[in-house]
Order: sequence, then structure tokens, then C-alpha cells
Amino acid sequence: MTDAPRGKTAPAGPSTMRNVLLVVLSALLLAALAFLYLKTEAIDLREKNEVLALLRELKEIDSRWDVDVLRVRSELAPAARAPIDRAQRAAQALDRLARAAQSTDSGALDQGLADLRKAFAQKAELVEAFARESTAARRALQAGLGMTVEAAAWAREARRTGPGRKERAALAETAAKELDASLLRYHHLPDDAQRRAVDAAAAEFVAAAAVLPAVLGNVPGQIAAELQKLYQHRPVEEGLYAKLAFLTAGPRVDTLTGALNREVEQTLAEKEQFRVYLVYYALALLILIGYLGARLRATNIGLEQRVAERTRELSDALKQLKESEAQLIQSEKMSSLGQMVAGVAHEINTPLAYVKNSLGSVKASLPEIQSALGENDKLLALLSAENVDERQLNEQFARVRREAEQIRGHDVLQSLSDLVRDGLYGIDQIAELVTNLKDFSRLDRSKVASFNLNDGVASTLSLARHLLKGIEVRRQFGKIPDIKCSPSQVNQVLLNLVTNAAQAVEGSGGVITLTTRAVDSSHVAVDVADNGKGIPPEVLPKIFDPFFTTKGPGRGTGLGLSIAYKIVTEHGGKINVASRIGVGTKFTVTLPLALPAQPAAA
Repeated sequence: MTDAPRGKTAPAGPSTMRNVLLVVLSALLLAALAFLYLKTEAIDLREKNEVLALLRELKEIDSRWDVDVLRVRSELAPAARAPIDRAQRAAQALDRLARAAQSTDSGALDQGLADLRKAFAQKAELVEAFARESTAARRALQAGLGMTVEAAAWAREARRTGPGRKERAALAETAAKELDASLLRYHHLPDDAQRRAVDAAAAEFVAAAAVLPAVLGNVPGQIAAELQKLYQHRPVEEGLYAKLAFLTAGPRVDTLTGALNREVEQTLAEKEQFRVYLVYYALALLILIGYLGARLRATNIGLEQRVAERTRELSDALKQLKESEAQLIQSEKMSSLGQMVAGVAHEINTPLAYVKNSLGSVKASLPEIQSALGENDKLLALLSAENVDERQLNEQFARVRREAEQIRGHDVLQSLSDLVRDGLYGIDQIAELVTNLKDFSRLDRSKVASFNLNDGVASTLSLARHLLKGIEVRRQFGKIPDIKCSPSQVNQVLLNLVTNAAQAVEGSGGVITLTTRAVDSSHVAVDVADNGKGIPPEVLPKIFDPFFTTKGPGRGTGLGLSIAYKIVTEHGGKINVASRIGVGTKFTVTLPLALPAQPAAA
């Protein structure tokens, strides 16, 4: 095969076109499979069942409503519980049905819900009016019946007590009973004939009561007033009852339920048909996939080899990245250590001066002590010799005494004791600085040991003493338990925070407060607060980013806080910062008492 001419694009070969067609064909086959799968996907009958349950509830409410209306109509006394209480339940059920309709794909429900809500609203309105008219009519009926019974009782009593009024009282009693019966008949059948019968009975009662004014008083007038109320409300109540009998709320519920059932049956039949299509289509795809699988197997083998090679390359890169990270952390530590060399050298020179001055003073006192010892040796030699001249012995005693008095007068022994104590103090300070430097700079970062934050803070302050000249350091150490950690790493975090705080409060009046405390039964914390210039709000979210620094060139790498953040998180803790411009900054490091399952390792 010859190369294509330079500067021109080679035409697509048959293999390329075949691959493109294969991709297009595969996409079409998958699209058809997805279409058939979606068509055969099982419908969620829970939503349909919920809708049917709500329709059954509405049917039950409608039936009970009708029973309530019938019960109210048949009773003589006003209902203790109005039948309109069902309206609230019906409205709630309709609201739930409307919410269910939003997630249910049902055309019948969407079309019938508005009519159903309208029918129930109309029924609720009619039932409320019916209950109102029924209550008013029954109150008038009960009042009229009560007065007729009371009038009959008064007339009966008048027959016993007044022999001269016995016949008139008997007529009044009979008229009252007849009016009572007429009222009951009118209540059960409020037509014109019954109303005329009531009017006739009322007229007879009024005529009979006129001859007994002292007994019945204004009872006929009161009964006439209640009759007018009864005539006003009872026919209206009966008319509302007739309207309620022809409402379509219940039939509409039945119609909507049947439409929903037919929709479900139609959907199930359609899905069953598409399942048959899917079976045949799946068989055809299996044959095609078997053919393509044989073609792709060789390609997959080569692809797996390339994936394995790429995985090895990524593993090697990750290993190198971890090594670089460890070197970067140690380099940052050494950089911080190098910046403190001059100050630490000064801190070592001060106790060295104690030792040097003490040794010089000791050297100056040695001749005097050596002279006294020499005279004492001479005295001992004279005492040991035979035939010693007494005058010579007395003179030697006198010289020894003068030397001893001179030593006591110059307070040589006490001076030597003080000089030795000062020298030892200086040596202890040098040893402490060396120990702190060793703890900070050692490379065994993965070593886990028991460590107390109070000791770490004290060691850090000792190491950074030269940075804290002119700064007031307040230590507020709490009683805290030891933690399991990498002491070298925790010391690096503390030194970084103290160094930043010292740089933030440069000048007189600076205060740094270090507080240790127990957060809870499993965590301890250390706060490093300063009264420096603070961190601007727009800078605060970036301070833990690698290589981000607000210091001038040559004063910071931008890695200190980033490394501190990484060390704290690898120990299972967290580091937070709060700052206000012109007030100061506070860093809070919280660490667990025990390392997490995979502790920080080098």
C-alpha cells in the first residue's frame, strides 16, 4: 500500500466505512431494544390501587352521607351531629386524589376529577342547607309538640280542680291532642292537605283555649308562631331532600372507577403484546451478539494488555508522587529549621556564656585553694616527723590558719557552689534545645508514640524562643490525656502555627495565647491565638492551599499550612481557623486520642 500524497487526506477505506456502519447499526439495535423494554416494563399498580382506594373511600363517604341525610329526615329531634361533617373528609379525599392524579398517567382520571369535585361540592352545599333547614324545622316541631303536651296537661288539671270548667277543659285537652297528632302527620308528609289539617286543629285549639284564658294564657299564640316556622322550613327541607336524591356524586365515582379499571386492563394487554415482540427480538440479538463476540474477543485481549500496562504506569507514578510528597514535607521542615538556626545559635550561646564565666571564676579560685592545700600538706609533714621544732610547728599552724581564714573570708566554697550550679543550668538549657531540635528534625515520621500536647507546646515554645522576643506568651494548659500520634509531625504543626502567630504580631504589644483542652472523651485540642492584624475574608478560604502565601518573596513557600492540614487530617483530626481584621487570628487543632484505622505513615 502506498502512502497518501503529502498535504492531502487519505480517503476512508472500506474497513473504516464498515466500522461506521457497524456502530450505527448497533445504536439502532440498542434503541429498538430500549423501546421494546420500556413498552414491556411493568406498570406501577400501587398508584392505581391508591387511586381506586381513594375512589372507594369517596363512594363510602357518599353512601354514609345519604344514610346521615335519611336518618336526620326520619328523626323528630334535631340531629346531635350534623351530616355536613362528611364534607371535610370528602374534600381531603379529593385533595389526595388530585395529588395522586399528578403522578398517574390516566386520561379518565384527569377528565373526571373536575366533575367529581364539582359534584361533591354541590352535595356538600345541599347537605349543609338541608341540615340547617332540618334543624330549624325540628326545633319548631319540638317546641310546638312540647306546648301542645303542656297545654293538654294544664287542661286535664283544670278538669280536676274546677268542676264548673270540666266540659270546656275536656274540649281544650282534646283539641291539644288533635293538634299534636296533626303536627306529627305534617312532619312526616308536609303537603297542602296535612297543612290544612294542622291549621284546622290549631283553630279548634285556639277556640277551646279562649274559654280558659287563665289556664292556657298565651300558649295558642306561641304555638301559632312555631307553626309559622315549621311551615317556613319543613317544605324547604323536603325540597332539598328531593334534590339530594338526584345528585350524581355516587354514580360519577362508579363511572370513574370503571374507566380506570378499563385503562389498566388495556395497558396490561398492550404490554403483553410487546413482551412477545421483545422475546423474538431478544433471540435475534443473541445470535448477533454471539457473532460479534467472536469478532471482539481478539480485540479485547489486546485492550486488556494495554490496560494492564497503563495500570502499572499509574501505580509507578503514584508511588513516585508519594515519595515526592514525603520529601516535600521533610524539605519544608528543614526549611523552617534552617530559618531558626541563627536564633537557636543565639539561644545556645547564652547558656554557653554561663558555663564559660563559671569555669573562669573556678579557675581564678583554684590557686588560692591550691596554696591552702600546700600549707596543709606541710603541716601534716611536720606532725609526722620526729623531734619537730615547736616554734616551726606553731608558725606552720599559723600559716594554715591564715590560709583557711582567707578562704572563708573570700567565701570561696559558696562561690564555687554557685558557679557549678550556674554551669549546670546552662548545660541543661543547651541539652533541652538539642533535644527539641532532634525531636523536630528526626526523619522517623511514621513512628507512633504516646504524646502529650502540653509537652509538645512547651517544646515548641522553647525552640521558637528567639522568635518570641518582645511578645507576651500566655500558656493556658488544661489537664489532658496523652494521644497516640507521630510526635515529630505534631511538633511540626505546632511550630508552624507558633511561627505564623509570631510573624503576625511583629512589634510591641503582641500577645500569643496557647490553650490546651479536652474536647470530649475521645478528642483533645490546642488553640493558637494572636492579636495580630488578622486575615482578610477573601484570603481566608485559600490559606490551606499549597504554595499560597501572603508573605513577601523569600519569606515563605506557601507549604507550611498546607502540610499542617495534611498532617492533622491523616491523624484523623481537623484544623480550623477564625480571624477578624484588626483583632487577630485563632487556629484550632483537634486530634483524637487514638489514630484511625490507617494512621499517618511516611
